[in-house]
This record gives sequence, structure tokens and C-alpha cells, in this order.
Amino acid sequence: MITPIPNGIKFHPMRSTFVSTMLTLALASFLLLSFNCGGANRKAPAANNIQVSGFLSEKQFNDFFPQHDKFYSYNAFMKAIHQMSNISIKVVRRAVSVYQITRTDKSTGKSAVVRQDEDWNEDWAKKKPDSSYIVDYANFCTEKDLQTDKKELAAFFANIAHETRHGENGKYDDGLMFIHESNTSLPYTADNDTYPAVPGKKYYGRGPLQLSYNGNYGYASDCIFGDKRVLLNNPELVETDAVTAFKVAIYFWMTPQTLKPSAHDVMIGKWQPGADDKAKNRKPGFGMTINIINGAVECGHGDNMFSMNDRIGFYQHFLQKLGAYDPNCACSCGNMAPYK
Repeated sequence: MITPIPNGIKFHPMRSTFVSTMLTLALASFLLLSFNCGGANRKAPAANNIQVSGFLSEKQFNDFFPQHDKFYSYNAFMKAIHQMSNISIKVVRRAVSVYQITRTDKSTGKSAVVRQDEDWNEDWAKKKPDSSYIVDYANFCTEKDLQTDKKELAAFFANIAHETRHGENGKYDDGLMFIHESNTSLPYTADNDTYPAVPGKKYYGRGPLQLSYNGNYGYASDCIFGDKRVLLNNPELVETDAVTAFKVAIYFWMTPQTLKPSAHDVMIGKWQPGADDKAKNRKPGFGMTINIINGAVECGHGDNMFSMNDRIGFYQHFLQKLGAYDPNCACSCGNMAPYK
């Protein structure tokens, strides 16, 4: 379950012995530079330039989620990835929580400011340092080398499987079964000046990551559709249109929040903890994705938390299925302080 966004947000032998020797020495030097793991000149792994469809077939998807609801189809997932790859956003923040979001549709080349908070031009906000970042949704599980991208996909699958599971514990075959949470009586609304709840609408958990609360629906709608009203007025789209459901999950996975990094940045090694995060024992690894998604409930309670361990089990399951590995995984968030 995704926690609410605070108000106002959020890799041929030579004839000459001399020539042969020189080439051997040159090759040795090259290899030493290339494989020196601790060397300051070591380059990051190159992007693999392979789309998710290049290392995840429909057969594999169905094998990973053998009991999945037909709503969650492979084709819907691929369409969502493709459509999101045409979107990027630039987020500029003043005074921590005063936002301006510019959305670019790469298919048309058009950019537009889709959000500018009411206090954006206030003198007190202008005096606070700006921070900015760009989210390119085309980087979903494609930004680094193939092993890193597979590791990221395993982490994404682990979290969506846990959020939507309905079966036997420890089988890891029961993900993508629930389209919305079982209790739909609660509205999941919170005060939010930028993304106010629409009277009569409910923002309970829907989709692969069970998006909840009006703040999350509004922010997702700005990024995906360029208009907050689409999902604020029609939250039902996340449970009636499978492509939208997967797009919302990709949006949340890729987009940082006010205090939290994105799960994407964590899994590709882009995010590194600052002093405050270190003091609260937050560290790069799968455990941080749990903290981002549902840390208030599952993190900071020790290592015997069922929900956290279920996500970890799914992660290890999908790593194996994808032929990936994470030998130094910081998988637990049991000792991490959750975000408030």
C-alpha cells in the first residue's frame, strides 16, 4: 500500500618477438585498467539499450505470474512501458515543497508546465534554494547494464506481486491477482491543496502497486496525462484500464517524492544516502524500495515482519527466474527508520 504524499508534495601471432611483447604488455595494461574494481578511472557499466521486451517474453511473464488476473496482461504491461517511454518530466522545487513540474511529450516534442504551486512566486519561496531533477520514464529497467536492469525488474515484480497476491504463503506464484484492495469502503482522502479529493470519489488502493490517496492520484495524473483531473475525477481508470494501471505503477516506481528517492534510482545505484539517511540506517538496496512504498508499516520493526519478508522472498524468487543476482543485497528494512 502506497502511503500518502504530504500536502503540496511530492549501468594472430606476431612475427616479431618485440612486437608481440609490446602488444602483450599493452593488453595487460588495458585489462588491468578495465577490471580494477577499486580504480578511480573505472567506468560505469554501459546501458544495454535492450527494452524490457528484449529480456522478458510473454511466456516468461505468464510463468512468473501463473495465477494472474487476465486484467494484468503482458501486452498491457508492454503498452504501458512504451507509452511511458514517451514522457519525461522536469521537477523544480523551491523551499522543499513548492513545486513546478514541466512535462515533455517526446513523441511530439511539446513541453508544458503542468503544475506550478500557488506559492511559487512568493518572495519567501524564491529566497530558498531551488533543487531540480529530470525523470525520463524511458529509463524504466533499461538505464544500466543488463544484470542491473534485470535486478531492477525483479525488485519491481517483487513489490507488485506482494501488493496484489492472493494465495498460499511462500509459493510466490500468486502475484497480480488483486486489481484493487479488498476493502473498498474507505475513501483514502487527505488534505491536499494541490490535489484535493473530488467529492464522492474514493482513492483506495488500485493497480499493481495499489496506488492510494488523492495526492498520489493527482501527482500521477499530472505526470502521465499532463492533467491532474484525469485521475482525480476518474480514479476508477486504474482498475478498469490495464494500461493505465501499469503506467501508474511505473510512474510511482520512477518518480521521487518530497523526502524519498525513487525506487528506480535506488535499484540502479544512482541514489546514495545523505547524512540524515545514514543516521537513520537507510542504505541502497531492495530494502529501501520497501521503505519507499510502505515504510511506515513495514520498516523499523525488526526482521520478523511478515510483509517485508514476503517482498524479500518474491525478490529472490524473481532474481532466480530472470537469471540475475544480488549477492550484497541490503534486502531488509527492519532497522531502517521509515519516512514521515
